Amino acid sequence: MKMKQLIQRISSQEDLNFLLTNRIPRITLTRFMGWWSQIKNPIVRDLSIGVWKLFSDLDLREASKTKFDSMHDCFVRELKPGSRTIDMRNEILSSPCDAIVGECGDIDHTQVFQAKGFPYSLSSLMGFTPRTGELVESLKNGTYVTLRLTSSMYHRFHAPADATLTHVTHISGDTWNVNPIALKRVEQLFCKNERAVLNFKLTDGTPMIMVPVAAILVASLRLHAVNLLFHVDYTGPNEIPCAIQSYKGQELGWFQHGSTILVFVPKGFKLAEGIATGQRIKMGQALLEKLT
Repeated sequence: MKMKQLIQRISSQEDLNFLLTNRIPRITLTRFMGWWSQIKNPIVRDLSIGVWKLFSDLDLREASKTKFDSMHDCFVRELKPGSRTIDMRNEILSSPCDAIVGECGDIDHTQVFQAKGFPYSLSSLMGFTPRTGELVESLKNGTYVTLRLTSSMYHRFHAPADATLTHVTHISGDTWNVNPIALKRVEQLFCKNERAVLNFKLTDGTPMIMVPVAAILVASLRLHAVNLLFHVDYTGPNEIPCAIQSYKGQELGWFQHGSTILVFVPKGFKLAEGIATGQRIKMGQALLEKLT
């Protein structure tokens, strides 16, 4: 049996996968990976990317570069122009990223699910700040989508619509793995991990919330709009008011590795055609549709 097939078979064993990716010093390993991945040495780079390929289906044919300075440079790679098509219809919110769709659908009052039987509240996710009550109220009985980025995917994320970023809340936390195996075992996992709550207003004033959630080996999020890099050792302001215009398809930032983006909208939207748990989606494809 080839090495890659053996590794994938071992990884598919849920108990072992959970043990190897969670019952370890998660934050320490994440700090180490953050340092290691940015070493600009050809031997370290090639060895790291080679090991990465053993554990994933990494495909670099769409990358705009053919050579990378480091493993990190490969993680946050840009795509060749024209690699993604943005759905520009006014009633459509496009996917901010390449992803596998996780739990999605209606928000039950103010509760959603990370996996079947594992609910969490919007208040817990968004951090119980003075702004949380009003924010959660605006999303009551709305619609949500969970978007999981695997390690091999394109890691940059983009604006789903023309919108103004009005506020960013950074919430420090743990670095649990966010794969389906962990989501079925760790209650309120998204509410435990490092994350940022991005508050947008669409052009008609409708709120839209995006919550990038970090994970093991990740816990680092570059957000261009406020020119900050959030990570496990970040000590800057946690509440960041702003008024920054973004346009549909515009790059907003990137993860250092794979992770998750949660998207929330109020009543008046539905899932776009074809959006369902387990579906693969590309950045720019229709994700949510405004009801008329």
